[in-house]
Amino acid sequence: MDEIALTAGALYVIVLLRAGGTFAVGRLAGAGARRSRLAGRISSAKFQRAERAIQRWGAPVVAVSFLTVGFQTAANFLAGSMRMPLPRYLPALFVGGAAWALMYATAGLGVLAVLGRLFAERTTFGVSAVAVILFAVCGVVVYRRRRAAPSSAGTAADAS
Repeated sequence: MDEIALTAGALYVIVLLRAGGTFAVGRLAGAGARRSRLAGRISSAKFQRAERAIQRWGAPVVAVSFLTVGFQTAANFLAGSMRMPLPRYLPALFVGGAAWALMYATAGLGVLAVLGRLFAERTTFGVSAVAVILFAVCGVVVYRRRRAAPSSAGTAADAS
């Protein structure tokens, strides 16, 4: 239990620094955009309504974003760039960060314990499982790249 508490505490400090830093960078980027060529677009009525909505209702989105993968950074940056007030942002950061830290500390340590036991007791099975996962990931990457790249037959036909 002490291991989980220590890991969760360390992860909590990390997430507070990372998400708070992302918010600060967003705040700076928003301030810079307001002084740039974008100032005219940012001062439009539609943008102002969106900014007020994020300032008012963005805190729950920030808190829930910590339970997602890949959306946390965007939510924190957007909250900063749209000038969400700190009294609304900080509670969302503290609650969402605590949920993130506990989730990763418990599930992360559990997965590491299972993997450690697997490699200690059945090394060949563990190595085989890792190899299968690596081959699957490589296969997905190759498939996506080939699918995204235009085929050479299609480009030759288009050129003539």
